[in-house]
Amino acid sequence: MIARLSKSFRFEAAHFLPTFPEGHKCRRMHGHSFIFDVILEGQVPEETGYLIDYGQIAELCEPIRKQLDHYLLNDIDGLENPTAEVLARWIWRKLQTPFDQLTQEIGRPTDLRLAEIIVHETCTSACQYRGQ
Repeated sequence: MIARLSKSFRFEAAHFLPTFPEGHKCRRMHGHSFIFDVILEGQVPEETGYLIDYGQIAELCEPIRKQLDHYLLNDIDGLENPTAEVLARWIWRKLQTPFDQLTQEIGRPTDLRLAEIIVHETCTSACQYRGQ
């Protein structure tokens, strides 16, 4: 069976979007209660019945969440223009290497993969990123 798992993480942060037109409300500094979802996909081993422990996903994501929580995103390297799209790609890139290392450590086959990052900037606006 192939399954997709999703785990959500919340952080509070401020940002401004310097590429928006002068006078646009998003060009001014403001804050959001962001949520990002990490979605993994793969073949569920018959012998275990689960894809990966949700706690392992949390361990991988907590350093990223802490780096973002209660900061001005524009001050973080790679997030000088922190649109939802840029933020989703940034999280993907930060997560990819630790995720690859974890799958090797737990001896999982290569079909287990990071499938998607979803960044919710507001309760009605989100960006989905699936890698290159």
